[in-house]
Amino acid sequence: MKTTWYCPLDLSTVFEEEEDGIIYTVVVKPQHTPSSRPYVFRSQCVKAGTEEKLVLHLLHAFSMGDSSFVSIFLSTYRSFTTTERVLNVLRDRLEHPPGETKSHLRHAFNKAVCTVFSTWLTEYPEDFCSLPDPSCLLCLAPVLPTDSPGSELKSRVLQIAEELSEKSLLCSPPRDRSNNMNYTSDSTQFDATTILGFLADVIAEQLTKIETELFLQLVPYHCLGSLWSQRDKKGREGQCWSVKETVRQFNRLANAVRASCLWIKELRSQQRARLLEKWISVAEACRARKNFSSLYAIISALQSNPIHRLRRTWQETDREAVRRYEELSSIFSEKDNYSQSRELLKEEGTSKFANQDSRINNRKNTGTSVQGTVPYLGIFLTDLTMLDTAVKDKLENGYINFDKRRREFEVLAQIRLLQSSCKNCTFTTDETFLRWYHSVPSLTEEECYRLSNQIEAPCDPSPARPTVVITQCPDASMSVNRAALENDGMFDFPSPVNHLLSKLTKHMKSPSVSCLDVESSPPTPNDHTNSALTPTPSSPTTVKSHRRSVSCGNNPTNSNQSVGPDIRIIRIRMDLQDGNLYRSIMVTSNDKAPSVIISALQKHNQDTKEAAKYELIQLLPEGKELTIPALGNVFYAMTPASNEFLLRRQGGSTPFGSSSNSKEPSATFPRIKDKGRKLVRTLF
Repeated sequence: MKTTWYCPLDLSTVFEEEEDGIIYTVVVKPQHTPSSRPYVFRSQCVKAGTEEKLVLHLLHAFSMGDSSFVSIFLSTYRSFTTTERVLNVLRDRLEHPPGETKSHLRHAFNKAVCTVFSTWLTEYPEDFCSLPDPSCLLCLAPVLPTDSPGSELKSRVLQIAEELSEKSLLCSPPRDRSNNMNYTSDSTQFDATTILGFLADVIAEQLTKIETELFLQLVPYHCLGSLWSQRDKKGREGQCWSVKETVRQFNRLANAVRASCLWIKELRSQQRARLLEKWISVAEACRARKNFSSLYAIISALQSNPIHRLRRTWQETDREAVRRYEELSSIFSEKDNYSQSRELLKEEGTSKFANQDSRINNRKNTGTSVQGTVPYLGIFLTDLTMLDTAVKDKLENGYINFDKRRREFEVLAQIRLLQSSCKNCTFTTDETFLRWYHSVPSLTEEECYRLSNQIEAPCDPSPARPTVVITQCPDASMSVNRAALENDGMFDFPSPVNHLLSKLTKHMKSPSVSCLDVESSPPTPNDHTNSALTPTPSSPTTVKSHRRSVSCGNNPTNSNQSVGPDIRIIRIRMDLQDGNLYRSIMVTSNDKAPSVIISALQKHNQDTKEAAKYELIQLLPEGKELTIPALGNVFYAMTPASNEFLLRRQGGSTPFGSSSNSKEPSATFPRIKDKGRKLVRTLF
């Protein structure tokens, strides 16, 4: 099979060629030099193949000029096969090597074997630790080459097999290495205001120390969408443990921010404002240290509804601190699929110092002399999950789509590059702060709301003040044009998802990824490692206005958001105790009213068992309403005049804020959407 097409810009010829169970993408390009005759340059890389042939290609990739194949395969093979299967295929080939009689060919084959296994043992030793028994290693050792590199390799394999057989190798995934095992959480000893006694730089350095240690122990392939999406399935509880550790730290820090601001109900607004200012200063110091993970956790906590709704507290907060907070929040704007966060990672990923705008940080940096970059891991998890969803695992002929693995490797390579920037970082330890940090009681979302309402009662009137306009992106589920994606070229490293995901996000209108979430059930107050936080960042811009405007999508004037011919993004609100909150939902041409109502209840953290008691109302211009039939198709029943809906109990009245005189609830401080755990469970 041979498919050929031409690239007229450089006169290159690109074609596909199938040989012995593998499809290659071949590029032939004429080369011209002044001192010699023209010659043809040919390069090829694997596009797809059977499982067995892809494994065997490990031994021939270097000789065929496909030097990146080994790295890509070892990074991603867990998506389509197992370690035992790969070892068995390689062992069979070593037992029956190719019939080369010439010594130099045999030497080249042995060299390839040693290179593959040495790379594998060095970069992915955990693969061998997870083997159920050492038999496959014991069978492999006798067939390894006997020359100098081969004998050394054989010794390493036998050593691992011996340790496995004696059960002395620590194969279980480490649990929470963030130096908290010597600390106990005692809520009776917790003093929220103690945080005010620590310098912001000290807090930021300790948080960066914890995050850096976790980031260095992260196993990049744990982020693969095919693995991360299966983490909660029975029998796979230990899968992706390194990502879960990062998630727990993210939630632990966000819980510390919320608990410190809400724990003491008797504080005056001015006193509570000092706590907000302290955390804003800590966020600034994390930004100076390029610790984007802690920065995002702090910003997300401050944007969560239990803290965000404390209007009197925010009114007492220093205006300059609020301005800096808004600038830091803009780093994690969802606009254009987190384009600003990606640009910062591209600029500062491997630099020694943060390239900060003086408006964000005008203070002297007293941190470590060499700084690595700790990214917000959710961006990479999003990219890899989108790739896993958008691109097929196999071609129509059943071959494994290795081009997909190549694209995933581009994202994993960026993670490894950032990890390398953190290896030489050194930190000092502040035991006093760590004791306070690990003494913070774990608060559930419900407990935070209860404390927040006790501090400031719902709908408590307060003087108006200038506020901000929030522009949010819709919470679109992933529906993509596979054909368009699969014909894309390679990514532009080190921003590996720009080209492919730009198409995807134009189709999806930028999915909203709000936080990291691991647990499949709500956390309990006694489990401080599992407290999940579900805020979403925004991109505020200060305006001279007393009215809040919240719009979905990048174009506020477009009332009917469409992400495809059979997809619409609608906004549904409910009359909740703390005001009217919008949630964005994707509606397809197959969605009936009951399923949309259940989705809306889930996003508002309401009991889905009550779905039959609600009706779906489309809010039309001039105060008119359109009731969607109980079993009707929402996509075809709705009119294009509006994308705003109301979820109302049957027989109930129109809640405040849905009249023609007030399409949006008025408030004195912007409400930033606060998603529940179920909203982000698909990704996190």
